[in-house]
Amino acid sequence: MTRQHTIGFGVALGLLMLAPADLPRAAAQPPRRQPTPNDTVVSPEVTSDRKVTFRIYAPKANDVSVSGDWIAQGLGTGGKLAKDDKGVWSLTVGPLPADYYSYTLNVDGVKTLDPKNPSVKQGVAGLDNMFLVPGAEAAFEENKPVPHGEIRQVWYASSTLGTQRRMHVYTPPGYDAGTDKYPVFYLLHGGGDEDSGWSTIGRAGFILDNLLAEKKARPMLVVMPNGSLPRRAGGQPGAGQDTFTNELLKDVVPVVEKTFRVRADREHRALAGLSMGGGQTLRAVTTHPDEFAYVGVWSAGIRAEFETESKAFLDHADRVNRAVKLLSISVGDKDFALNGSRSLSEVLNKHGIKNELHVSGGGHTWINWRHYLNDFAPRLFQ
Repeated sequence: MTRQHTIGFGVALGLLMLAPADLPRAAAQPPRRQPTPNDTVVSPEVTSDRKVTFRIYAPKANDVSVSGDWIAQGLGTGGKLAKDDKGVWSLTVGPLPADYYSYTLNVDGVKTLDPKNPSVKQGVAGLDNMFLVPGAEAAFEENKPVPHGEIRQVWYASSTLGTQRRMHVYTPPGYDAGTDKYPVFYLLHGGGDEDSGWSTIGRAGFILDNLLAEKKARPMLVVMPNGSLPRRAGGQPGAGQDTFTNELLKDVVPVVEKTFRVRADREHRALAGLSMGGGQTLRAVTTHPDEFAYVGVWSAGIRAEFETESKAFLDHADRVNRAVKLLSISVGDKDFALNGSRSLSEVLNKHGIKNELHVSGGGHTWINWRHYLNDFAPRLFQ
């Protein structure tokens, strides 16, 4: 062994003989984290009897509550959680019917996501959690082992708003492998949501997959644009709806018809929306009755000025009835839009415009709107 190797060996041996305190700081083990009750918290916990328990570890909190869409649907209560001696708050609700639900926690006055639940619905001003109560009633919206379409995110330049905008687009199973052209269903969300709403809590992709697998609907593209517009001060009532109509017809529809294999005529276009999106749907149809052959207005009413503002539409019932094959109005019997939806149907009837009014149970919730989609889509393009 050379002198150089002998010195190197000696240095290495000396390092091995150093006391732990003499080792470099970077080699020291980090302190072990002390376990807490949060490590074993499960939330939400859905049991076989369809009861749901919410839990959150918040030992320093003074007040914790939960709210969810099952309450507005008239399916149960929420409210305050109780704190145990370990700092874990909990509340059990239900049993709930099989379905998807959204909820939020409130900790000492602050809206809070459930830190144990990664399933989230995004909105324009906040987030909500989601959970599933499984069962036969929810089969129409579940992820089944059937051929699946794709949900695509499409960015485009909005000439109407002067900015980049995004929409979600559902393409049916087999779209990429084929050459067929498809009809298009433009599907609008409500206030507070954005273009991902229908593909998350709305379950639109899975609803269409299941309908197509059962041959209950015709293959179609479903375009889900962002109906939430930038806020502008001093706007007149209805101005936002007109702005969205312009973006829909001048930006969204042309981008879709340029980018995807679709049939670009009224007979192969449908438009429906919920709440704010229902109002946007109604404004688009009353100002451009020749653009969409199938129309759905869900959980949306009319203002007192509707007859005056829509005179050109209402005074041409024959033209409207020839152009629009289906004008369907749906609302829940606990929905605050119930009277407005009934008024809409009454005004249309008064002017001889064919329409259907469907009153379901429940309130102003995604629970209803998913069912409305499931009922409406099979009637399109037949």
